[in-house]
Amino acid sequence: MEIKEALTFDDVLLVPKVSKAYSRRSVDTSTNITDSLKINIPILSSNMDTVTEAPMAIAMAKAGAVGVIHRFNTIEGEVNEITKVKREQNIVIEHPYIVKKDYTLSELKSLSLEKGVSGFPVVDGTRLIGIVTRRDYEFETEPSKKVSEMMTRDVISAPKNVSMESAKTIMKREKIEKLPLVDKNNILVGMITARDIKLAEGYSNASKDKKGRLMVGASIGIGSDYMERARKLVDAEADFIVVDVANGYLEKVADVVKSLKKNFKIDVIAGNVATREGVEHLKKAGSDAIKVGIGPGGACLTRPVAGVGYPQLAAIIDCAKSGISIIADGGITKSADFAKAMAGGASAAMVGGLFAGTDESPGAIVTKENQNYKFYRGMASINAYSDRAIKVEETVDLEGYTPEGTEKLIPYKGSVVKIVNNMVGGLRSAMTYLNSENLKDFRRNASFVRLTESGKKESKY
Repeated sequence: MEIKEALTFDDVLLVPKVSKAYSRRSVDTSTNITDSLKINIPILSSNMDTVTEAPMAIAMAKAGAVGVIHRFNTIEGEVNEITKVKREQNIVIEHPYIVKKDYTLSELKSLSLEKGVSGFPVVDGTRLIGIVTRRDYEFETEPSKKVSEMMTRDVISAPKNVSMESAKTIMKREKIEKLPLVDKNNILVGMITARDIKLAEGYSNASKDKKGRLMVGASIGIGSDYMERARKLVDAEADFIVVDVANGYLEKVADVVKSLKKNFKIDVIAGNVATREGVEHLKKAGSDAIKVGIGPGGACLTRPVAGVGYPQLAAIIDCAKSGISIIADGGITKSADFAKAMAGGASAAMVGGLFAGTDESPGAIVTKENQNYKFYRGMASINAYSDRAIKVEETVDLEGYTPEGTEKLIPYKGSVVKIVNNMVGGLRSAMTYLNSENLKDFRRNASFVRLTESGKKESKY
């Protein structure tokens, strides 16, 4: 039996070249994660339940990257996270939350707390009859008081096709923060808020969909509910779906991809695989991009448990030869790894452990021996497996389950934005060393040199 040699990130260095690059700022890090989806920073936050929910996905999209909501939740729970992202920065809110005139103050405050919204159009059926904002009810104390007694009846509105500049002019002139949009029959068809305009203008590099909303991905499995979950996520206008399976070589994964592409007009990213054979298997099924990585993640135990995997850099280089977008998933612990993954042929990198422990990752901060931590776990860990089963009401055999994921406390890191900036800074630096104005140049110009043990020591690895 022939045993191949395969290398990973710390085994090599990128070789510098004479460069015309003026500075790090002059290089272009934009990438297509699929043929139709472009982002300005080639990073996806991992679809793990201790990494990506709405706060992380919002931060990623605002930075120019994109987040993928995890599936270890009810269908309604995952849809709710997608909706939060889509409503975060939306010039035109197509389906604004509404109230009826007979709502009570108690119901109004409850809805405001639930939705995180302070003002609502008031409708009779679908016809706009008023608006109620916090200044209308903030000092009201009678729980049974009706919205009709508190709302502003003379509503300033605009036609549904109003431009952003015209909307800004109206809101400035009338000193209002919410502008309902109506058709010729005064039917409510949307709303623009001052907050959303400010956010849109403040994040010019953000990853946005065709409607100007933040981009976000959603994940599904291959269990019995995958079609129902996918349909609800498509209806919630997720930008792409990730088929989240540790073993992407299963025939069932290809079958799910085929089914998704047949039934929905949405890009599908599938995985995980680590060889060209695996990539071709999912590419043939219709996948728009492939996740590459078997066992390199810090919370993954597939290699020590099953003895299966492939060194991550070698896997990326091999899989990229298939001519489809490759998402490098796992093993990135520093900006140098990120740069090498991109140089090796990845279109983007999916990051989990580096983003765990941040303000934007799910979970509370805990203190142990005067040090702050947040919880992090692999999605094949025993508790992740059992927790998902509880949420989706599945019966599982915990005694017969061999976990391939670990669980641990991660030191608290602050905002994820700082980590993203450091990663992109390292990538930009590498690109200037390799005479690369963009990522296409970077991949074409990249060459690696293998390190000895002394070379690794010299490189601080």
